Amino acid sequence: MQIWPGSPYPLGATFDGNGTNFAIFSECAERVELCLFDDRGKETRIELLDVDAFVHHGYLPTVQPGQRYGYRVYGPNDPGEGKRFNPNKLLLDPYAKAVEGQVKWGQSVFGYDFGDPDSRNDEDSAHQQMMGVVVNPFFDWSGDRLPKTPYSETLIYEAHVRGLTKLHPAVPEEIRGTYSAIGHPAIIEHLQKLGVTAIELMPVHQFINDSILQEKGLSNYWGYNTIAFFAPQNTYSSSGERGQQVQEFKGMVKALHAAGIEVILDVVYNHTAEGNHLGPTLSMRGIDNEAYYRLEEDKRYYTDYTGTGNSLNVGNPHTLQLIMDSLRYWVLEMHVDGFRFDLASTLAREFYEVDRLATFFELVQQDPVVSQVKLIAEPWDVGPGGYQVGNFPPQWTEWNGQYRDTVRDFWRGEPATLGEFASRLTGSADLYEHSGRRPVASINFVTAHDGFTLRDLVSYNEKHNEANGEDGNDGADDNRSWNSGVEGPTDDPDVLTLRARQQRNFIATLMLSQGVPMLLHGDELGRTQQGNNNGYAQDNEITWVDWSAPDQPLVEFTAALARLRREHPTFRRRRFFDGRPVRREEGAPIPDIVWMRPDGTQMQPEDWDSGFGRAVGVFLNGDGIRERDRRGEQISDKHFMVLLNAGDDVVDFLIPAVEFSPEWDVIVDTAGEFADTEPVAPGATLSLPARSLMVLREHELPDREVDHSVAASLSVNTVAGADEVRGAAPRAEASS
Repeated sequence: MQIWPGSPYPLGATFDGNGTNFAIFSECAERVELCLFDDRGKETRIELLDVDAFVHHGYLPTVQPGQRYGYRVYGPNDPGEGKRFNPNKLLLDPYAKAVEGQVKWGQSVFGYDFGDPDSRNDEDSAHQQMMGVVVNPFFDWSGDRLPKTPYSETLIYEAHVRGLTKLHPAVPEEIRGTYSAIGHPAIIEHLQKLGVTAIELMPVHQFINDSILQEKGLSNYWGYNTIAFFAPQNTYSSSGERGQQVQEFKGMVKALHAAGIEVILDVVYNHTAEGNHLGPTLSMRGIDNEAYYRLEEDKRYYTDYTGTGNSLNVGNPHTLQLIMDSLRYWVLEMHVDGFRFDLASTLAREFYEVDRLATFFELVQQDPVVSQVKLIAEPWDVGPGGYQVGNFPPQWTEWNGQYRDTVRDFWRGEPATLGEFASRLTGSADLYEHSGRRPVASINFVTAHDGFTLRDLVSYNEKHNEANGEDGNDGADDNRSWNSGVEGPTDDPDVLTLRARQQRNFIATLMLSQGVPMLLHGDELGRTQQGNNNGYAQDNEITWVDWSAPDQPLVEFTAALARLRREHPTFRRRRFFDGRPVRREEGAPIPDIVWMRPDGTQMQPEDWDSGFGRAVGVFLNGDGIRERDRRGEQISDKHFMVLLNAGDDVVDFLIPAVEFSPEWDVIVDTAGEFADTEPVAPGATLSLPARSLMVLREHELPDREVDHSVAASLSVNTVAGADEVRGAAPRAEASS
């Protein structure tokens, strides 16, 4: 077959409309063969003779999209020195933009003989290996506009391609569980009803289905086992895997964008599916093991900060290039709008310690493409010092694990959580303000794919992971859940009522908190995993969203709270509260936030530190936003008051002085007793049921005189020093 020298860049297989350029990096390889496979499986080997800066390359003028290919790389095989070359192992291109097939597990895909890790196995793996596919890069993007939704207006919906769509009755059966299903009008309509502005898809980079799971009759459902950082997962394609998956993915993105919904990808750049020294030889291990992976002092072994067997060597410039090239590809070619980085602390490890100024972050900061999209960190890994919530660079947002834990503790009635709960409700200034970040740095969530669903959070005290086949040893034990009195399913109407109320409490808290809310798919529908808090291996009805019997009242409640948030900038401020008094045309100034006891008076330091506080009110001053809109106009809103009671008993809240508002409308009541009643006047008492939340909005009185002669005993000291009333009460210093 005719081969021209071609170009060392771009890496991967690049079709230009005529032929295809192939380029692969390997610093230590002695020679590299490109292997082409026809439809019958016949292999043609072509040595890449041109090498520039360790990139082996060549151009084949006759190779068209759909061509399957792999590589054989020659070099020393000395695991003790970190070198694991073996030309008998067909290797997947790390830059492959599409992948056909799955790994067929067996001896040939391993570089050693089973039972003897120090041996060398020379069986040919081509018949058991997945292959790269040359793709057609051309796609009609005409009319596609990136939504570019500001963080302050963003509502994220974490979803799984299969899990969300596999059982949806309105989605044609032949496309359920695929990219086309995510872009189907029935799914988009549901997202729009909820007010979702961004769907965060669990891993869609090509991943491996683990052999140990297959032996148990299970599979890798979550997908945190990547093998190709450019290729969309082929099993999520309804149209084929010879490049059709790329076109289908692009079609999904275009449909979502047309609906105003951004696409965020959950990406796994911290490790690959090749695992530890006992793992298979599928790609990077056989291409340049030392360059791609962190190795221990004894180079037979891999450094593992991820709990998966290996960690990518982000200290190597070529590995960093791989990651950055991948990110740019998904933005420029696939039109995605952002990324959530799994175990992101691993990417910050220059040598050993987590370094927030690591080279990776410097590259992202300077990159004109990647720096402009949403960047979300899962700010921890399993290595020493890996928990880094609040410590990522200013450009990044973070999954706020402290928000999740504190909100769960508050509503299940744990002691000494009131002060920290108030900090989380107001944007976690104690975590983010010191680095110059804003409330939107906090991605707030109560549930995510890892752990209980919302319904299970209020239905189980213990995990029930029997289906995973690990004797209950998998999954977290510290779930901070409460079963409301009965473990699991029940017919007790009181327990069911309480569980429904608790779910509403969590949804309302999430939507009313400063920061960026994230919903887990199906939580609004009442989805359950029967107490399984680690559904990573359950690609079945345990994890799939059941659309047959949705909790419609919860759907409507979720949509209403999202609408309330969307319509009122009070709940999505771009700056932290500062507690300073806000001048008014009439009356004494009132701070932008005031925390209140149930008796209507201002919270005192001892109230935060009591350890037994379960009830609190907070006044949010609509005139204290101190921000401008896109046209430079001052933003203002109505005043709101949020009353929360996480205790076991009814709490009477005294409505504070008229200077806050002449009357209030109860617009949200998670207990379902007071919403849409007559306006409530200052001096009145609202009985807040146990485990419930209310939202009050100021009531305008255009046609009658406002009575300002309310008893002075009801008045809150709104002109005290800023440090006393700033709501900073519940910031770091007050919650310590």
